[in-house]
Amino acid sequence: MKRAEQVTFGGGGLDRAAHLREDPKALEAAWADPQAEVMLIWQGKPLSRRSGRGSSPDQLAMITTDHPLAQARQSQAIFLGLTPEGAPQFACDMSDWQPDALDQAMLASFADASEQHHPDLPVGDVFTELRRMMAFLTPLEAELAATAKAVLAWHHSHQFCARCGAASAVAQAGWQRNCPDCNASHFPRTDPVVIMLITHGDSVLMGRSPGWPEGMYSLLAGFVEPGETLEAAVRREVFEEAGVRVGAVSYLSSQPWPFPMSLMFGCAGSALERELTIDTTEIEDALWVSRADMMMVFAGEHPRISAARKGSIAHFLLQNWLADRLD
Repeated sequence: MKRAEQVTFGGGGLDRAAHLREDPKALEAAWADPQAEVMLIWQGKPLSRRSGRGSSPDQLAMITTDHPLAQARQSQAIFLGLTPEGAPQFACDMSDWQPDALDQAMLASFADASEQHHPDLPVGDVFTELRRMMAFLTPLEAELAATAKAVLAWHHSHQFCARCGAASAVAQAGWQRNCPDCNASHFPRTDPVVIMLITHGDSVLMGRSPGWPEGMYSLLAGFVEPGETLEAAVRREVFEEAGVRVGAVSYLSSQPWPFPMSLMFGCAGSALERELTIDTTEIEDALWVSRADMMMVFAGEHPRISAARKGSIAHFLLQNWLADRLD
């Protein structure tokens, strides 16, 4: 697919500069670089600000490495890499901070609209759910946010050695954890997920999961199991969730999906049948949507269905399907 890397979180141009991760002196120099910037993340939410173009935050709010909040967390900072201009980029976890009057129910919701402001930061800078702003970020900002959010999520869930259970220590500028007891090394994980543009004639198969916003439908998706090819995973997931058998499968595009740390493989598949048998333990509903109806969905004019979230690979694939650009 010629436009594959135009998907959100893809093609940002970040130089990971992995050779610097094991060089303490080089990392110190990078931290001291006047161009260096730090992304603060609180409970998976990046620090952001409004550009003035809309009502929601739509750009990252980076701080300098000499800011007290960054200085206090330098030893645990993640080195993300270098921008195309050579500016070092870091990420620091702020989850040890406890905001006043925190709404835990809102934080746990699918569409968390709450914003948290730290008193040591400018008034307009707030921690925002990445889903709310991902479609408005520049490609580089999106890649930085996806990388930082995913790596920090891995650290939160892998603080102990999977081999012996001892507490592990951060190494390689945040890209490794080492066990002091059994000497095992652990690395950030990425969970492979297939997401499928399944068509039958001029219609596409859509589904919705429990807890999604009212009317929201998206493409079917599921985790790849051990020993499975992407093609086999597509066929299994579609049959399990919707009872539809799939023939030819092809790869379209991929998207890092930091919720919490997946890699979405966008695939196209041709359905061999149209009748649906929905497994309600997997999904809440599934239906076939014609091209004409999908155009209404994207225009916001469909009476029942709302579009997949902007910035998601589902939205990206459907948009290109409507425009006949799946080449």
